[in-house]
Amino acid sequence: MSGSTTKIWRNAVQRLLKTEMSRHDVRYQELSERLAAVGVEQSADNLRNKVNKGILGADLLLQIVSVLNVKAISMADVGDLLDDIKKR
Repeated sequence: MSGSTTKIWRNAVQRLLKTEMSRHDVRYQELSERLAAVGVEQSADNLRNKVNKGILGADLLLQIVSVLNVKAISMADVGDLLDDIKKR
């Protein structure tokens, strides 16, 4: 994967997670606490770094989606995100 492709996907991860956090009115400290409640230790600062860079493992991505109680991630929405990022 080229550097620009990697950057696009990382930006999509960042925007997706920030959108879901906003929808559920969850800040990084609360996200850290929710993750800790299921046995995942991540500081608020560490989460902020990972989300802002769009760099996190699939396991952490799924754990975050789970503790945010996200019911569905639409591939159409992901496609729209990617299209928007590519336009910029």
